[in-house]
Amino acid sequence: MTDIEQEYRVRLSTMSVAEKVARSQAMFLWSREVIAKQISEEHPEYSSERLKWEVAARIYADEPETMKLVERMLERVSHRSL
Repeated sequence: MTDIEQEYRVRLSTMSVAEKVARSQAMFLWSREVIAKQISEEHPEYSSERLKWEVAARIYADEPETMKLVERMLERVSHRSL
């Protein structure tokens, strides 16, 4: 284990459950923003509603049951901004 990994584990072990959850939430929100930016650059014509579901499709791509819902929602939303 490197010094950095060891320091990370020490700091992580001192965090409360609430701090760990808050950190996880912040990382998830950051990830969503990065994915949304990538999709927006590829498809600037997408409406905000379409973009939301396209982000969900990338996040939940490996979860078949969730993807069924996402695909249904994608069928309902417009591709273009208003």
